[in-house]
Amino acid sequence: MKAFLTDLKGKTVMTKEGDLLGVLDDFIANTRTGHMDSMLVVPSENVEPRLYKTDAKGRLLLPFKSMRAVRDVVVVEMEASS
Repeated sequence: MKAFLTDLKGKTVMTKEGDLLGVLDDFIANTRTGHMDSMLVVPSENVEPRLYKTDAKGRLLLPFKSMRAVRDVVVVEMEASS
């Protein structure tokens, strides 16, 4: 499936287990390689931002490679904490 990044902004982001993370706000791309590095997600009220990497605006920094599916919501696969 192909989609424009602008079409993904504003979509709800959930884990594959069904936990609501927030709303997709923006992306970070590596200008040298052209690859997408991260998704910036405005966290939902029930998410504890301290458990995630965040940017200066408090948005969650999720690896772009964690995206698993895009339909009505964006589904991400979170790596297990060690």
